[in-house]
Amino acid sequence: MQFLRTLSLFAVLALFAGPIAAQTTERVLANGLKVIVIEDHRAPTVAQMVWYRAGSIDEVNGKTGVAHVLEHMMFKGTKTIGPGEFSRRVAAMGGRENAFTSRDYTGYFQQIHKSRLAEAMALESDRMANLVLSDDEFGREIKVVMEERRLRTEDNAQSLVYEELMAAAFIASPTRRPVVGWMNDLEAMTAGDAREWYHNWYAPNNALLVVAGDVQPDEVFRLAEQTYGRIPSTALPTRKPQIEPDQRGVRRQWVKAPAKNPYLLMGFRVPKLDDVEKDSDPYALEVLSSVLDLDENGRLTRSVVRGSRVADRAGSGYDMTSRGPTLFLLTGTPAEGKTTDDLERALRDEIHRIAEQGVGDAELRRVKAQYVADRVYKRDSVFGQAMEAAGLEVLGFSYRDADRILDRIRAITAEQVQAVARKYFDDDSLTVVALLPQPLDKAPAKPAPGTRH
Repeated sequence: MQFLRTLSLFAVLALFAGPIAAQTTERVLANGLKVIVIEDHRAPTVAQMVWYRAGSIDEVNGKTGVAHVLEHMMFKGTKTIGPGEFSRRVAAMGGRENAFTSRDYTGYFQQIHKSRLAEAMALESDRMANLVLSDDEFGREIKVVMEERRLRTEDNAQSLVYEELMAAAFIASPTRRPVVGWMNDLEAMTAGDAREWYHNWYAPNNALLVVAGDVQPDEVFRLAEQTYGRIPSTALPTRKPQIEPDQRGVRRQWVKAPAKNPYLLMGFRVPKLDDVEKDSDPYALEVLSSVLDLDENGRLTRSVVRGSRVADRAGSGYDMTSRGPTLFLLTGTPAEGKTTDDLERALRDEIHRIAEQGVGDAELRRVKAQYVADRVYKRDSVFGQAMEAAGLEVLGFSYRDADRILDRIRAITAEQVQAVARKYFDDDSLTVVALLPQPLDKAPAKPAPGTRH
């Protein structure tokens, strides 16, 4: 049955894995804005995305969280529309919109009927150039962001563990900072800090426009010229490398927080993808993570949860594409009667087992087929197509690399997976953070939730 399932997955891939670049057109406007158009005429809908290559990795100490704060402020009005009016107009079109901030970028999107694309482009380009950052609106919104930090991080024990892990694993790289910012920086932040960030980074030559859906490229480029094309380019700040020094031994931290159960998070410093053609270890690490935790049949669930019952939950994670350094994560919650030390040994044993015994051909075929299928299926959505293209472009790759990356994943061998399991998972690359649960009655009262942006 597993053999038939694997065959069927590869058959699906043969049908769907045509190159995304075949229906994609690009153009760079005179002001430096790159425009990518992805045609998909199955439904009369369009996704418009504008991504800025500016995230928390570009922040400086004392102003952490400003990228995310500005994301909130982008909905607070321009010279021509008032606070909240952007969202109200998109809703009146029958569309939906939102935004997101990461370490590497900040993105904004709308999903609308194709007949409303011109209006959406006019709105988005307006706030690229004409945002109004009033002291009063900033004063209200910074409180929302601080509540968001309390809810999602300070009142969430596992989020505190992750924040501690990143701060301990990296010393020089700004990857160590939380995207939402440190609370003291938020408390000290001013509207002037947000204005400075906006004027430094929100420029067409630091942005990417992706339009996907039932559109004609020539019409999209014409609208882009009429809207975004009128915005002048600006000189961008110099980005300094901030290279992370070598780690010289295991790093261990403990976090005390109100929680029912202990929790463990381990991070190994591993390479990220820099060159789609020349690199191989990042692809093998991606497959290794999938062998461990792609689905309920992953090794961690089979062995550590259902087998030895050391954990109630166990998982892994690895992101091979990022602007800064990256980690291979192992995580889990110990079962009753087990400790985080027991779980750490069990998780490391699984890596060691692969390093010593490798991965079987049938298991590897199944994992790679499922991995590729998951990513190809996402292209069934115009939103997914836009996200894939934008995510690659803003990180310094090309949307054309999407299919080549899947080809490289398909070509990974059992020997390559075994080799990275042997190479990267030693103490000199490891940071471990364990949660020491405290009584829940010590937890602070939760504040009211803020806005959705």
